[in-house]
Amino acid sequence: MRWVRFAAHEHEDEVAAYGKLDGDTVHELTDAPWDGGTPTGKEYPLSGVRLLAPVVPSKIVCLGLNYAEHAAEGGHGSAPGTPLIFLKPPTSVIGPEDTIIWPPMSERIGYEAELTIVIGRKAKDVPEAAAGDFIFGWTCAHDVSARDIQKSDGQWVRAKSFDTFCPVGPWIEDSIRVADVKAGLAIRGYLNGEKKQDGNTADLVHQVDKLVSFISQVMTLLPGDIILTGTPSGVGLMQTGDVYEVEIERIGKLRNTFIKA
Repeated sequence: MRWVRFAAHEHEDEVAAYGKLDGDTVHELTDAPWDGGTPTGKEYPLSGVRLLAPVVPSKIVCLGLNYAEHAAEGGHGSAPGTPLIFLKPPTSVIGPEDTIIWPPMSERIGYEAELTIVIGRKAKDVPEAAAGDFIFGWTCAHDVSARDIQKSDGQWVRAKSFDTFCPVGPWIEDSIRVADVKAGLAIRGYLNGEKKQDGNTADLVHQVDKLVSFISQVMTLLPGDIILTGTPSGVGLMQTGDVYEVEIERIGKLRNTFIKA
């Protein structure tokens, strides 16, 4: 099943709501599905709504260097033995088809396609074997990065935290299991239609059950929080007017345009 957050075109003022996507029909919910949202009875054609980021997270936890080939292409040698985590602020989140804004503070902006975990239950000190019970579903994300700032700062917070630097969507898919991710889902990134990233989740250095367990031992994960699991090799830079698409098998495609402020 797919779950969305949307605004209906028929409303003059944009009112966000959660919904269940059934084919090309959006069934409005009373609340987020992980908070027990139930159908309101209102239905909209998918063509009659604007899809928003499917989550409003309290925090965005990201993994660095979680594909060995990406670690190597960045000159980091082998991937870290312990998950390397960092945070992006909730204000960086935008939805599908929203615009990524090039901040004047940076001259080199890079793209990163990432499989993203959506947390469905409060998670603290979760055993690895039980991690799947705390995952509501999965979505696509784009970890936009200011590469020059990342290099000059020596750490990643400022480079990853600009407004619009975390596109998420287009929806949440809940039919995927931890075992499916381990078996392998194709993850690809396209710059102006040209394939730049071509990876597989089977190649994650630290797999998704380990990530949920590890992160929950550091901080309490709340329903709606998201974990960006890392990007495969093939990263590069964007120029103004570029379109970047993140496509993940069994989930869908997230598309955003990059422009100067």
